Amino acid sequence: MNKIPVITIDGPSGSGKGTVATLTAKDLGFRLLDSGALYRSLAVSAIKREVNLEDHQQLADLARSLNIEFDLFNSGSVWLDGEDVSLSIRTDIVSKAASLLGTIPAVRTALHEQQLAFRKEPGLVADGRDMGTVVFPDALVKIYLTARLEERVQRRYKQLIDKGIDATLPLLLQDLKERDAKDSERPISPLKPAKDAVVLDTTDLQVDQVVQLVMSIVRDRLAS
Repeated sequence: MNKIPVITIDGPSGSGKGTVATLTAKDLGFRLLDSGALYRSLAVSAIKREVNLEDHQQLADLARSLNIEFDLFNSGSVWLDGEDVSLSIRTDIVSKAASLLGTIPAVRTALHEQQLAFRKEPGLVADGRDMGTVVFPDALVKIYLTARLEERVQRRYKQLIDKGIDATLPLLLQDLKERDAKDSERPISPLKPAKDAVVLDTTDLQVDQVVQLVMSIVRDRLAS
């Protein structure tokens, strides 16, 4: 059994898992894995290299060759092959491509291997949609964050605007509704809390309050 501790933070889009995971990893001094950014980074790389998105084997090979790092001290910025792609992975064309890539079994297998490789000393905080159920079922702590749809839309809107990316509330509402349906209904790794996850509704909580709750749970588990 792998003794390197893993904290998984799963949840739907806009639940706050990315921010909470970054701050938790920083507090613990652990490594960070943003699994969604892996799919988005693969999309960026595939588009840049003009890889046919129907060529599943080439996409899987590309996925295994990705060199991705997360900068904890710069708001969890994403670096792909030495280039900061934090903004480019949030564009609409990349989002749509990443969503498509997530439905390809060969790509999911290749990125699963990438995700496992992030498990290194002193520990890992992994955020995504199936971190606790599929990728790290033996995680020390499993957190599942959720929030009302309207609140998640507002959060995503603010996140995009703060990054200088155009967004409209009606389109974001529709996008999150569609994402929720796809994530929960997909046959491969559907979005759902792990049976042993702690479910936290963050609708009426500030980010620092959520982080405090998560850190309290983690410290209790590390001490036991």
